[in-house]
Amino acid sequence: MYLRHFAFTRFPFENTLEADELYASTARREAEARLKHLIELRGIGLMTGEVGSGKTTVCRHITAGLHPGQYRVYYVSLSTGNVLDMYKAIAWELGLPTERSRATAYRAIRTEITRLVQEAKQLPVVIIDEAQHLRNDVLEDLRLLTSYAMDAENRLCLLLVGLTELRRRLTMAVHESLSQRLVVRHHLAGLGRDEIDEYLTHRLRLAGAEAPIFTPPAVEALFQASRGLPRKVNRIAHYALTAAALEGAHQISELHLQTALDELQP
Repeated sequence: MYLRHFAFTRFPFENTLEADELYASTARREAEARLKHLIELRGIGLMTGEVGSGKTTVCRHITAGLHPGQYRVYYVSLSTGNVLDMYKAIAWELGLPTERSRATAYRAIRTEITRLVQEAKQLPVVIIDEAQHLRNDVLEDLRLLTSYAMDAENRLCLLLVGLTELRRRLTMAVHESLSQRLVVRHHLAGLGRDEIDEYLTHRLRLAGAEAPIFTPPAVEALFQASRGLPRKVNRIAHYALTAAALEGAHQISELHLQTALDELQP
């Protein structure tokens, strides 16, 4: 609706940006530095964050920059079910046939990981998304999956990605073994107040806008409502642009922000 009104070439706050178009926020740069360190160490890492903080986006950007001849990235989004279900999901990503027993699936995955490292000279990177849903026994088996040569050798980089509650769960005594094996722990924060203006300008410029569109009171209201979480910023800004276009306005006021928030109420 507002593309023609603002003379945009595309929707500025859509979630389908290319990796090189992402805004380089302080939180994102820090998270990516931690993940690069994890990959170098070939260990188990944990990245948590609130809904909409950009965890998947950070993972996508980091893995997109890995050399395909040196790394093999496997993304697993199935985080419910039992241990065998998880093994089947990982095996499917690895291109392995589906096994019916837990022990057979476990051996098949480890054999393929060893082949990749020793023969193909590639480091497998397995990313488990929405890991806050994983059962305790699944978390324990994922730890065992990374143990090679009696823990003397790391052949697999495993990253658990989930909501803040996952960080709290891993402090429980039942997960002490896994917690001790984590070489990287990082909680992804949102955009800072001083970054909101830059973020909006960056996204609007990608859509062809040159002049500022959001007024300072609107920017402040947007930050307070979104707490700097990129996905929330995008949604609210999208609805605010629609509200302004309906009124024929070419700048986003605090009133337009409030209209957007009212529309987003469940």
